[in-house]
Amino acid sequence: MELVLNEEQTMLAQTVKEFIKDNSPVTRMRKLRDDRDMLGYSKDVWKQMADLGWTAILFSEEDGGLGLGMAETVLVTEAMGRNLAPEPFISCIMLAGQAIAQGGSKELREEWLTPIIAGDKVLAVGYQEKGKRYDIRNIGTSAVKGADGYVLNGEKTQVVDGYGADAVIVSARTSGKDGDADGITLFLIPKDAAGMTVTRQWRLDSKNVAQVQLKDVKVPAANVVGEVDKGGALLAKVIDLATVALCGEMLGGMSSAFDRMLAYMKERVQFNVVIGSFQALKHRAAKMYMEVELSRSVVMAAARAVDENHKDKDIFISTAKARCSDAYIAITNEAVQIFGGNGMTDEEEIGFYMKRARAAEMTFGDATFHKDRFAALKGY
Repeated sequence: MELVLNEEQTMLAQTVKEFIKDNSPVTRMRKLRDDRDMLGYSKDVWKQMADLGWTAILFSEEDGGLGLGMAETVLVTEAMGRNLAPEPFISCIMLAGQAIAQGGSKELREEWLTPIIAGDKVLAVGYQEKGKRYDIRNIGTSAVKGADGYVLNGEKTQVVDGYGADAVIVSARTSGKDGDADGITLFLIPKDAAGMTVTRQWRLDSKNVAQVQLKDVKVPAANVVGEVDKGGALLAKVIDLATVALCGEMLGGMSSAFDRMLAYMKERVQFNVVIGSFQALKHRAAKMYMEVELSRSVVMAAARAVDENHKDKDIFISTAKARCSDAYIAITNEAVQIFGGNGMTDEEEIGFYMKRARAAEMTFGDATFHKDRFAALKGY
């Protein structure tokens, strides 16, 4: 497993980094937050990302994609994480898009993947419910089979980029009981479906999330994504893919926070010298540098393990998420402390990274969850 970038990947990384730097400074995210923008991202910027081919990376050539892998995908999310770009890459491409690509019928793929890849449509996935943290098998949402399809009732929370989405893929129980691995089915519900209510929620990191309520929502059988009663396995698979992409974003975020901290240490003067000359702060900076580089290694390893379908890819994924969760929080904590009183103010951008670190840790399982998963996979 080579943990280095080839020539094409290096060019992609540089292109993405330059585009995000020019088109998505942190000031843009601040403005979206201050304006209470309901969408929380820019459709124009999202369309430009699609035109550059980034949304096509992970899809097969048969579906109109580029047929590349996670090694290229994390380069995009890392660049987005550096500037906290809020566009719906993980929710739309990694979750919804991959669910359709890997489980959707030919008709669903033809109807939805082309506009997703083109940046014309945005889809979200609703799988979390109140009091059911991280366990995708505990589902209160029900789907009852009828003559013309299914009738869904229930509620989904924290649906990332769910507000304003053209459709939402939701998980519902079609058989069995709470906690069963089987009996879960995924349904694609267009935004104008009768009985579905989407309410905007506000998180500390200003991301677009929604609460989706389903009351006697009728869904045709043709809108089942994957197999009936077997959707849990598909959902778990795409969440793992999205977790690796999120780790790429977290790597970008912690890298930017570290760079900002170093820059401040080189310009802030106390006792007539820059604070970066203090030995104690040098030690702390060195430790943070090691955290960044270790995170980079595990993210690259996880991405390549997925691309190679490595037998231990689940272990690589949990290792990356646990490591990135701890490192992102540790680095942003240190950065805020180095910035001192300025770091505690809203005017200083480092606080946005601290907030994002905490929200990202809680997405797809926190450090404790993935350490437990690692232990279980290793048979401890």
